[in-house]
Amino acid sequence: MDMKNANFVHWKQMEWIGFYFQFLCEKYLSEIIQIPGPKYANVKFDGFKDIPLDFKTHAMNTSSHQIIVNDSEAISMGIKDYGEIGLILALGEVLYNDENRTFQKWHEELKGGLSKYSMERIKRGAWSRLRKTSFNLKQISFIRLTDNILINCGSFQTDFRNANGTPRKAKVLLDLEKIDEELIYLIEF
Repeated sequence: MDMKNANFVHWKQMEWIGFYFQFLCEKYLSEIIQIPGPKYANVKFDGFKDIPLDFKTHAMNTSSHQIIVNDSEAISMGIKDYGEIGLILALGEVLYNDENRTFQKWHEELKGGLSKYSMERIKRGAWSRLRKTSFNLKQISFIRLTDNILINCGSFQTDFRNANGTPRKAKVLLDLEKIDEELIYLIEF
């Protein structure tokens, strides 16, 4: 409700946990970092303080230690211009919707009904993921992405499509288990 009441542009998004962290970062960090950050093609970094910054969240209670970062080309251009990109990463435990999808139904009602994206998914007969209903913050970290790190990263969304059918650009897939000195623990809860 905080995002809706503040007219935050992403308040209707299904992946609300990531957008809520972005909302909080914008609210509390805007006096010490520039928000938003630089833009490369259609990709705008979330912030800037000496280097472009992105705000990300990740569920710790999952088998995956991979984080979908941002557009590969934008990250490469940012690294070329500034030497590195920074990720401010919120890690926590998540709970998912119940089998009756109570949270999903509440969220759809709050948004005023099904989105165009959801209607298209239903038409295609595509599967609907369970929604995250809560996020218990455990740690905030800072990760430096450089060309050396990108070499070991995978790619995500290759051959994916946007809701309007246009191809999505590939994103960097960062494996937290493959980084060491690039990860700085800022706060643990």
